[in-house]
Amino acid sequence: MIPAAFAYHRPGDLPAALALLQQYGDEARVIAGGHSLIPMMKLRMAEVPHLIDLQAIESLRGIRIEGRQITLGAMVTQQDLIAHQGLGQSAPILREAAIQIADPQVRAMGTVGGNVANGDPGNDMPGLMQCLGAIFHVTGPEGPRTLPARGFYESAYMTARAESEILTAVSFEVPTGGQAYEKQKRKIGDYATAAAAVIVRREGTTCTAASIAMTNLSDVPVWSEAAGAALVGTPCDDAATRNAIAAMLADIDPAGDNRGPVEFKRHTAGIILARAIARAWSRA
Repeated sequence: MIPAAFAYHRPGDLPAALALLQQYGDEARVIAGGHSLIPMMKLRMAEVPHLIDLQAIESLRGIRIEGRQITLGAMVTQQDLIAHQGLGQSAPILREAAIQIADPQVRAMGTVGGNVANGDPGNDMPGLMQCLGAIFHVTGPEGPRTLPARGFYESAYMTARAESEILTAVSFEVPTGGQAYEKQKRKIGDYATAAAAVIVRREGTTCTAASIAMTNLSDVPVWSEAAGAALVGTPCDDAATRNAIAAMLADIDPAGDNRGPVEFKRHTAGIILARAIARAWSRA
C-alpha cells in the first residue's frame, strides 16, 4: 500500500499547472481531492512520476450564482455544495446528491472537478451533471474550450478531455421544477448499485419536461432522453413511470460484479428510478 516514488508539484496558478503538464507530458497527472488517484497509486495500479496538486490554485474554487447561471469551480468540494445556502435554494438536487457521497471525510476533500473529470462510471456527479445539462470548462495549451456533459464520457475512465487539459469549472442553468437524487448502495462509503437523477417540470397535472440520468449502470453515466420523453404529456402516474423505466432499461448496460448480477442491478435501477420520479414529481 505504498506508492512508487514520485515528484510532487504544487503550482500556485493555472498557467503554472499547465506548464508542468506540458513539461512532463505522459509522466504527469493532476490531482484534486485525490480519492481516486491516490488509492490506485498505493495499489500500484497507477504509477505517476510527477503529481501536480491543484489545491493551491484559488481561481479553481468558488460557487457563483449569477442570474439563471450557476458556476462551480473545479476545486469546490462536496461539503461546499452541502453548506452553500444559495445553492441549496437554487439547485437542491446538488445537495441531495452530495450528502449521499461516501462519508464526511471524503466529502471534505472530494471535489466536483475530480468527480466529473475522472471518468469513473461509479461517481455520482457525472450523471447528475448530465441530468442538469451542464457544460464542462477545460483549459489546455491551446486555450479554453467547453464540452457538454452529455457528450463528455466515452467509456470507463475515458473522456473528451485531453490529457494536456485541466477541467476548471462546471456551469449550468438554474434547474426549474421538481428535483430528486435517489441512490442505493451496499454500505456507507460505497459506490451506488444504482442511482437516479430526475428533474421534472409540470403545469397543473401534466409533466411538460423531464430529464433523467442513471449512475453506475453502464461503463459511462447514462442520460436517457427516451426515459424523460416517456413522462412528458403525462400526469407522471404509474403507467408513465413504467414506460420511463422500460425506456431507461433499454439504454443501460450493467455488468455483474460484487454489487450483484445483471438482473439484480436492472431490478434495482427500476426501483430507484421510480422513487426518484415520484419524489421529483411531488416537489414539482
